Amino acid sequence: MVLDLIIIGLAITLGPLHNTAFILLLSGPGGVRKGVAFILAWLVCLVVVIAAVVLLTGGKPLIHKSAPSTVALALKLLLGLGMVLYAERKRRRGAKPRPSPKRFARLDNVSGWFAAALGILLQPWAMVAAGGATVVQANMSSLATYLALIGYVLLATSSLLAMELYTTFRPTAAATTLSGLRAWIEGHQDQAIVSLSLLLGLWLVGQSLYGLVS
Repeated sequence: MVLDLIIIGLAITLGPLHNTAFILLLSGPGGVRKGVAFILAWLVCLVVVIAAVVLLTGGKPLIHKSAPSTVALALKLLLGLGMVLYAERKRRRGAKPRPSPKRFARLDNVSGWFAAALGILLQPWAMVAAGGATVVQANMSSLATYLALIGYVLLATSSLLAMELYTTFRPTAAATTLSGLRAWIEGHQDQAIVSLSLLLGLWLVGQSLYGLVS
C-alpha cells in the first residue's frame, strides 16, 4: 500500500493543470491568501476521500479474494486502463506547447471562495480515486498506517505547499521563478500529462492484475 500511495501522490502533485492555475492565483493581489484557500480545499478533498474509504472498511484491510477486495482491484484496473488509453490518445494527437486556458487569465482577480472551489474542481479525480481504492488496505490500528496516509496527503500537496511557502517568504524571487515555471509547464504540458497518465496507468494495471490473479 505504501509504495502505491507514494507513486499516486507523486503523480497527483506533478499534474500540470492545477499547478498552472495555482501559479496564476499566487501572482494576483492577495495571492498568498487565495493560495491558502486553494490548498485547504485541496486537502479537504483528499482527507474526505480517505475518511470515506476508512468508514466503509471499518479501518481494517479488506480480506484478499473477498468481493469488496475484488471490486477495489477492479476499480483500480479500470482507472489504470483509462489513464493508459487517455495517454495514448493524447500522444497520437501530438505534443505541442499549450498556453493557459483563457478562463485562467482571470484567476489573479478571483475571490478566496472561488480559489477554494478551484481546489476542488482541479483535483485529478481519477488519481485521487486510485488513491482511495488503495486505502482499502489500510489498517487503522497501526501507527505506521496513519503516518503513511499523512505522508500521502502531504506528498500529493507538496508542489502547492512549496510554491505557497516560497511566495510567502520570498515574494519577489518567487514571482520571477514561478513565472518561468509556468512558461515551462505550458511548453511541456502535453508531455507531462502523457507521461504521468501512462506511467501511473501501467502501474495500476500491473498491480491490479497481480492482485486479481494471485
